[in-house]
Amino acid sequence: MRLPSPCQIKTEYPLRAPETIQLFRKTARDILERKDPRLVVICGPCSVHDLASTVEYAKRLHSLSKEIDQTFFLIMRVFFEKPRTHLGWKGLLYDPYLDGSHDIAEGIRQSRALILKVTEIGLPCASELLEPLLVPYFNDLITWGLIGARTSSSQPHRQMASGLPFPIGFKNNLAGDIEWAVTGVATAQRKHSHIGTDEQGYVSKIETQGNPLTHLVLRGSERSSNYDAGSINKALQTLSVHGLEARLMIDCSHGNSGKNPDMQKYAFEDVCHQRENNPAILGVMLESHLRGGRQSLNDREHLQFGLSITDPCMSWEETSSLLRSRSMSFVQK
Repeated sequence: MRLPSPCQIKTEYPLRAPETIQLFRKTARDILERKDPRLVVICGPCSVHDLASTVEYAKRLHSLSKEIDQTFFLIMRVFFEKPRTHLGWKGLLYDPYLDGSHDIAEGIRQSRALILKVTEIGLPCASELLEPLLVPYFNDLITWGLIGARTSSSQPHRQMASGLPFPIGFKNNLAGDIEWAVTGVATAQRKHSHIGTDEQGYVSKIETQGNPLTHLVLRGSERSSNYDAGSINKALQTLSVHGLEARLMIDCSHGNSGKNPDMQKYAFEDVCHQRENNPAILGVMLESHLRGGRQSLNDREHLQFGLSITDPCMSWEETSSLLRSRSMSFVQK
């Protein structure tokens, strides 16, 4: 089945206020360049699967952002592709009806409409860029991109990142090795000629100028965390050896929490404490939803509203309390 082109989808779901995205991206660049002292917090569901609960979360996050914007630049996680080591649901874009029908055209439409809605609410969006062919459908909407643990060593993903006009974080791999991610950061800062899709959906030669806004993300491994001071110092030394700027983001979930949402707060507090004396830490990531924990997609007829169907998340109450408390602590200091 032939998919609609990026140009067609953008015509159906146009960005009506591009100046909003430009402002979000300027703020993101200013933080990377140390012109804005705030800490980036990329926060939201592990993966979005229900439009209504995602919009409700976005409204709450936007309200919170206005309270704590002196210290935090809040960006909402809108992850509509789900990377898989084994089998399982691949995300809203691939299976929007959660039933194995795999209506990808509808998934593209729902994903773009959702990011537009979150942007209209007043929040910048972050997403993991899993399938390079799909990036032209969303490249005008995203404020912060991530290259995941399974793809940081991928040449197509590094080439894709080199042509995007917003920050891209490369995560260490599942084994905890940061070298692949660091070389990803370096490679994406260079010019590339590669094969990709254009706005009309045609396979084309793509020329990129390099992306100076790439950085490393520490997300722990399958066996241990790597947000401690020793791991962060080692990562900074590796960046220096490669001639790269000292810029780090810490993912407080995944290996850094052992996929236990209750442990995210400890990683977050530790990293915020380190940030007070280490400006190389530019941001953190949290997996959070309206309800804490997760549920199985197997019981599709009885899914609870606002509860993750992929990785377990912190509840909204836990998230908002954590961010308010830490923001107040930063202001007092």
